[in-house]
Amino acid sequence: MLTDTDKEFLYLTAVVTVGYQLFFFIIAVVLKFDRVIDFAGSSNFTIIALLTLMKKGSWHLRQVVLTLLMVIWSSRLALYLLIRILRWGEDKRHDKMRNNVGSIAVYFIVQGFWAWAVTLPITVVNASDKDPSIQAEDIIGWIMWFVGTVVEFLADKDKFSFKNFPESKEKWCDVGLWKYSRHPNYFGDILLSWGYFVASIPVLEGSEWLVVLIGPIFLTLLLLFVSGLPILEVSADKKFSNVDAYMIYKKSTSPLIPLPPAVYGNLPHWFKAVFLFEFPVYSRYLYRNRPGNSQGEEGVNRSLVSAS
Repeated sequence: MLTDTDKEFLYLTAVVTVGYQLFFFIIAVVLKFDRVIDFAGSSNFTIIALLTLMKKGSWHLRQVVLTLLMVIWSSRLALYLLIRILRWGEDKRHDKMRNNVGSIAVYFIVQGFWAWAVTLPITVVNASDKDPSIQAEDIIGWIMWFVGTVVEFLADKDKFSFKNFPESKEKWCDVGLWKYSRHPNYFGDILLSWGYFVASIPVLEGSEWLVVLIGPIFLTLLLLFVSGLPILEVSADKKFSNVDAYMIYKKSTSPLIPLPPAVYGNLPHWFKAVFLFEFPVYSRYLYRNRPGNSQGEEGVNRSLVSAS
């Protein structure tokens, strides 16, 4: 069962998140300044982590380490997103909602829940009175966080550098980690979020398990099926589906988990779909629009093979 302290911390972080997102929502709508949107989401993690640590005030090693990991990751992400939007001037993801208050509101609601949910392991750990010795789950979780954070950092660095070249506007990113995954930044994001969960296991009891699991499950589903891979895959397909080199890249490059193209490209389609997240939704534009693909997925697969 959730303790009274758990409930207090969950309510507090929810209220703070609503207030924080509402503040930036007003800025975005009134001043029509959407460059703060991503910063508002990523910095929210730091606010929650530090707030819960200081409110509890017990400063157990596990609490301090998990809070520090969250602050390091979210601060890096917030700074990167802010620098990126200031450098590039605009985010095309916001084009369709820029003049629609309702769409902006939905965006802030989703990213507010994202911040609140992903920090749930830290919130519950910081609210807990339990302080067992450091266990294997802690170490595994910290390692998962480290690997995920490094992957995300390198992927962001590779893409930022790639986009600084004018000719890159007419090409998909296939440098660095992007040679091995079409979305390595999302792989890092998902991995580190599950790392937070694993590292919180030593203090979890009863329904705390279900609460803490909300974070990594929500993020994984969001990136795999809603606002992450499906949108970006369709966007890339619209731009480059008539380029054979892109079709070769898409066929031979894992959508999420980094793998050598020579390995991934030769795996059977069913294996990719079951174990490596190569879902049909990521090629739905090709199913509908690529010439000769009136037979659906089979036609797409044939065209991908012929491109290679």
